[in-house]
Amino acid sequence: MKVVIVSGIWPPDPGGPASHAPALAEFLHNRGHTVDVVTTADAAPADRTYPVHWVSRRSALRHSRCALAVRRRARAADVVYATSMIRRAAIGARLARTPLVVKLVSDEVFERATRSGRYQGTLAQFQHVGGARTRFLRSARNAALGRARHVFCPSAYLRDIALEWGLDPEHVSVLPNPAPPLPPLPLRDELRRELRLDGRVLAFAGRLGPQKALGVALEAVAAVPDVTLVVAGDGPERATLEARATELGLDGRARFLGSVSREQVLRLFGAADASVLSSAWENFPHTVVEALSVGCPVIATAVGGVPEVVRDGENGLLVPPDDVAALAAAIRMFFGDDELRRRLAENAPASVASYTEDAVFARIEAELARAAER
Repeated sequence: MKVVIVSGIWPPDPGGPASHAPALAEFLHNRGHTVDVVTTADAAPADRTYPVHWVSRRSALRHSRCALAVRRRARAADVVYATSMIRRAAIGARLARTPLVVKLVSDEVFERATRSGRYQGTLAQFQHVGGARTRFLRSARNAALGRARHVFCPSAYLRDIALEWGLDPEHVSVLPNPAPPLPPLPLRDELRRELRLDGRVLAFAGRLGPQKALGVALEAVAAVPDVTLVVAGDGPERATLEARATELGLDGRARFLGSVSREQVLRLFGAADASVLSSAWENFPHTVVEALSVGCPVIATAVGGVPEVVRDGENGLLVPPDDVAALAAAIRMFFGDDELRRRLAENAPASVASYTEDAVFARIEAELARAAER
């Protein structure tokens, strides 16, 4: 089978699609399939065992160039798989007359409105927001998704929203993000020495954008003495967040590492006491599964698909979104109860044991084969 994988971001970019797309590409390549990748980047991506075709993000015509790049690759392919840039992938696949399978990770209309500052609410609330521009973009989104032979959603939460757009329930299924295969990791004490971590440590990994509401986590940490927050990742809000950490007097208690590899994220989670996620909304974050897989409990906001994997009092703690006091109280409770910390850490790996890459990617592989045969 010849597969074109489309992703708007690619390593070293942070974010779910930048983790998912290369991992799936490697899986399919190792299974004997021919893989081509189409992505956007600021500079040429590192060489892989399969070709990675990229369009510069600085190009004024990047959207049309991406669609044309997909069309060129799809002409010789059996199926196109898109984990972002869905509209461009749909255009390219249609021009090439090649079937399309989609992994839906968000509502792109909502994402555009949030990035532009035109909207500041949640994904669920946005579904009831109108306006001519929003209606047009929703129509284009729905047309692209309507062309897909199958749509995977990482959470039941997102599937329910997608079905409101008029998608066929028979062609939309829930497929959780996989837990990564774990590299050999040193013992926790050795990891802490390696990363120069002492005392009570929380970790965050991800793109530093409005969705993550990391300012809430900074304020909560500021309210709890002797707790350090280590932040792995980059994004448009990094400078603002660093300035906010200084304003809160967190010098030395808030460390910003910038973009790091996925293995380094796992090492950070392995060294931390807990992962923290203060997001205003979420689908099914890769980093939650990554943290749990190495035995790192998660303290998170109960938004979107997060409660589908983080179970309060079992493998983590859940709090309402945008509530600094509640998050600070959860952090205090976590560090103030040795038995709670031990139980959450022991339960964490088993809670995601069924989310293996082989199991998740095999389902995608089977759906790609079905789409290619039709």
